[in-house]
Amino acid sequence: MKRIVFIVVTLLFLINCQAQKTATTNTIQRPKLVVGIVVDQMRWDYLYRFNELYKANGGFKRLIGEGFSCDNTFVPYLPTVTACGHTCVYTGSVPAIHGITGNNWFDNNLQKVVYCVEDKSVQTVGSSSVSEGQMSPNNVFVTTVTDELRLSNNFRSKVIGISMKDRGAIIPAGHSANAAYWYDAKSGNFISSTYYMKDLPEWMKNFNQKKLVDSFYAKNWNTVLSKDVYEKYCDTDDNVYESKPFGKDALTMPYNLQQFMGKDYSKIASTPFANDLLLELAKANIKSEQLGKHDVTDFLAMSFSSPDYVGHSFGPNSWELLDTYVRLDETIGQLLDYLDKTIGKNNYTIFLTADHAGAHIPEFLQKNKIPGGRWDDGEIKKELNDYLKKQFSQSNLINAVMEHDVYLNHPLIDSLKLDEKNIQKSAIQYLLKKDIVLNVVDKHHAAEATIPSKLREMVVNGFNPQRSGDLQIIMKTGVMDAGKTGMSHGVWNPYDSHIPLLFYGWGIKHGSLNRETYMTDISATVAALLHIQMPSGCIGKVITEVMK
Repeated sequence: MKRIVFIVVTLLFLINCQAQKTATTNTIQRPKLVVGIVVDQMRWDYLYRFNELYKANGGFKRLIGEGFSCDNTFVPYLPTVTACGHTCVYTGSVPAIHGITGNNWFDNNLQKVVYCVEDKSVQTVGSSSVSEGQMSPNNVFVTTVTDELRLSNNFRSKVIGISMKDRGAIIPAGHSANAAYWYDAKSGNFISSTYYMKDLPEWMKNFNQKKLVDSFYAKNWNTVLSKDVYEKYCDTDDNVYESKPFGKDALTMPYNLQQFMGKDYSKIASTPFANDLLLELAKANIKSEQLGKHDVTDFLAMSFSSPDYVGHSFGPNSWELLDTYVRLDETIGQLLDYLDKTIGKNNYTIFLTADHAGAHIPEFLQKNKIPGGRWDDGEIKKELNDYLKKQFSQSNLINAVMEHDVYLNHPLIDSLKLDEKNIQKSAIQYLLKKDIVLNVVDKHHAAEATIPSKLREMVVNGFNPQRSGDLQIIMKTGVMDAGKTGMSHGVWNPYDSHIPLLFYGWGIKHGSLNRETYMTDISATVAALLHIQMPSGCIGKVITEVMK
């Protein structure tokens, strides 16, 4: 009897050992850390236009040379702006579903302008600035891939978002993030809100106390390349159509930044040193929060905002823009070196993309006999209201013109029992007479619009009845809403919608892809790589070619 019991116990022991061995062998493999990189306003062609200037050990050549490039990735909605882009990358969704219809929008229910991440129910953490920290992801209707990562393992993964811009940190980090940190230009600190924490961690306080921004100002912004390189790749350095973020007399490179030390912490955003500042913050997060050192995958969402500020001021053909990308290449290379050293070369996965691209400065185009022009939302709103007043004897029939959307004043129109269809028809007729306008679409019936299917789909994908306007203005090519100088983005054209998409590291093949892919595919692909559920509003498809 004892022998039988011994045999049974031994068999059970062996079966259990084999089961454990099998379970270990079949354990789902995942990277220790995912780093999501958004380069704000990066055109896809910057990867190749400046390729020979990038270093072999820099970021871009390593990501392309060792990773996977999706060379025809597009934004599938309107408007192509920062908040919508960051939301789409991380939700795999479009404004019609995720609800972020612009950086700002006129809320048709609240009857007021709303900022994408504003939240008056929370308070600033890390600065005495009041409004700068009253931010959260509560305006996003759906989950992000970072939320889904946290959900997949009972919230054991650490997820942190960092950026110079609040929206660039908050939206990618998701609803359930451990933290999001963004830059406060008034104090020169990185801050957060009570949505995430009651107080900054000690390591972040120590980071802020260093005032690294002043150490970067002390370097000044000098050209990193020889003059003949800028002359080969760029427009002339001194142009009246470029903005002057460092003062009206600061016309050309180099720029004296020492004058801002201890005085004006906002200017750093319009320099490539803001990217270096974010790199230092990334390193501090990885080290202090032990990212990539847990038994589950962690996620660091980074958004480099400086290229957007530089692009808006100086344009894609400027010395400043070229200098910024050559320096950013080196910065990303340093990030890869740091990850190799701390996490391990084959233990992390990176994706790099953009929230949108950007147009050429209209006057630069015109100088080179290419169509271009300017548009001003405020002026168009005034013109429309003046015109409609003559037609219907009533002021303020237009509530707002934002992101090329025209918002009718529905409460006023309803209270006066005016004919909304006639008002809308008159507004369309007026706009179509403007030389810079290509077409105007009734967004409530956009699916039936007689415009090319690509444009129709982008308008439909961008329409949310609570937060969108009634009319979508489609401008002629090269026309932008950009004030009197500088450039902007936001339209359907490839110069605004064609973005880079690179994957690198654990689980990623080396190669490239020329078939059309979309911004919505990014989170679906990351979710598939991690074997987790895709975000709740995701309409993207997995780019299977990138994965081993």
